[in-house]
Order: sequence, then structure tokens, then C-alpha cells
Amino acid sequence: MNERPTTRLRALLAQPGCVVAPGVADALAARLVALAGFDAVYMTGFGTSLTRLGMPDVGLLTATEMIDNASRIAEASGLPLLADADTGYGNPINTRRTIRDYEKAGVAGVHIEDQVWPKRCGHLAGKRVIPTAEMVAKIQAACDARRDRDFVVIARTDAIAVEGIEAALERGERYREAGADVLFIEAPVGREQVERVAKHFKGVPLLYNMAASGKTPDLPAEELGRLGYRIAIYPNWVLLAAIPAMQNLLAELKRTGSIAHMREKVATFRQFTEIAGLPEVQKLEERYGVPEDQRAGL
Repeated sequence: MNERPTTRLRALLAQPGCVVAPGVADALAARLVALAGFDAVYMTGFGTSLTRLGMPDVGLLTATEMIDNASRIAEASGLPLLADADTGYGNPINTRRTIRDYEKAGVAGVHIEDQVWPKRCGHLAGKRVIPTAEMVAKIQAACDARRDRDFVVIARTDAIAVEGIEAALERGERYREAGADVLFIEAPVGREQVERVAKHFKGVPLLYNMAASGKTPDLPAEELGRLGYRIAIYPNWVLLAAIPAMQNLLAELKRTGSIAHMREKVATFRQFTEIAGLPEVQKLEERYGVPEDQRAGL
């Protein structure tokens, strides 16, 4: 497909209903999302921090590390990628460069938040927010910086936990006026706040964060679409599903010193190579005349 990922994301957001974008932290998970048939994928900041640094999402990753990870996910998945861009990594001038670099990495859109740096995961305590005017300037800079007009700029506010729901709604209005394509009102508590956000911004594209913290209700995509949310991200669920499986295998290996009894519970080596794209590599080797005794095979 030759259509730009940005244009594909715009088209998805324009359709009725809610786009489901599973969250991933690496290229392997990105391939799995694509193979599962999803239309879009999301790069999680907390997941990236955990897989790259083994540390929590408390502002330790640099823009360079995040953008490098995003480029690998975009390439591996082939899907429109929505990525976490934290605070834009500085003032409006820094934000301009951040947008340009994410664009060059093949990302279809990013969300930028109004937290003070060092930021926190949106579902952790200890957050602070910058003045509304400062965030408005960042959004304007982000919109001005994009070379591809289809690149999606999402404005996120973390104000609910800091200043309350009224302030968060007011900030959302200002951010929309500044040019944000989508609004991300982070961490509404309970269904009442979820519905209030949707009602307040009726007709405005909204993002829903299906975080694992339990603060925001787990609502099905169909219902979110009816409320007016246009895209739902599931930041760390793929990683959360993998962690118990990895822990179980490691515990069994430690206990028994053998993996023989675990083989039926894990992917086969053939599945492993197919997910990695080995069949495509083999076709390319044949196309370009790589000698048979030098071709990758099982």
C-alpha cells in the first residue's frame, strides 16, 4: 500500500466508531499487532522505558531514544503509528524539532502532554502541569512544524489529577483552539467523568487511554465509539500479558533445570521465524540470486 501512514490514520479517525490501537514497546510486538489484523498501533512510553531501561516512566528516556524506538515499530508493523512524545522535550522550539524527527521516523501522529518535566506516567501520582499558555504555544509550534499536513497532533492534558475536571475541560478547549487535531483528556476517574468529557467535546475527535491502572473504566470500543471517542489506545496490555508467561518459564527453568516440559506451552521455532519475517527474506534471497547453500533456512 502506497498511501502514507499519516493519511491512513486520518482516514481511520474520520470513520464512524473507535479505532483500536494496541500498545507496543518494541518491533516484535508491533509485528504481532499487524499479524493480528489491527488497523493502527500505539507506542507506549512506560513500556518503552521498561523494555529499554528496565525503569519506570518518570522522564528518564530522551527524545532520541523514543524516536529511535518509534522508527523501529513503524517499520516493523507497516501500520499507522501513534506515538507518545511526552512533553515535546522542552519549549516550543524543542517541540518543533521533536515533531520533525518523529515525522522522519515514519510516525503518523503523536500526543504531547502539558506536564512539567520530568514528567510522570499519567496514572502515577506526583504530576505537575505547566501553565495553559505555555502548552498552547507548544501545540501551535507542533502544528506549524509538521511538513506533512496529515500528521496528527494530539494534545494531552493531565490536569484532572492536578487541577480537577473543570480545569481539564477548559485546557482541552484552549488546546483545540490552538490547532490540536485530537484531544486526550488523561485519566478520567469513573464512568461519569468519561461521559462528561465526551459530552463536553461532542464532535471533537477524542482519544481514550485504556490504561491498566484501573482509574479509567474498561469500556468496549463499540461503546467508546458511540460516546464520541475516535481512537482507543491500550498502552501496556501486550506487555502485561507477556510478563506472567516469561516469569513462569523462568521459574520452571530455575526449579527443574530443564525446559523440556515447557515446549508445548511456547511458540515453536518455526512460528518464531515466521513472525520475524524469515519467509520474506527467503523470497528475496531467491530473487537476488543468493546461492542456495548460503540462504537462510530451517
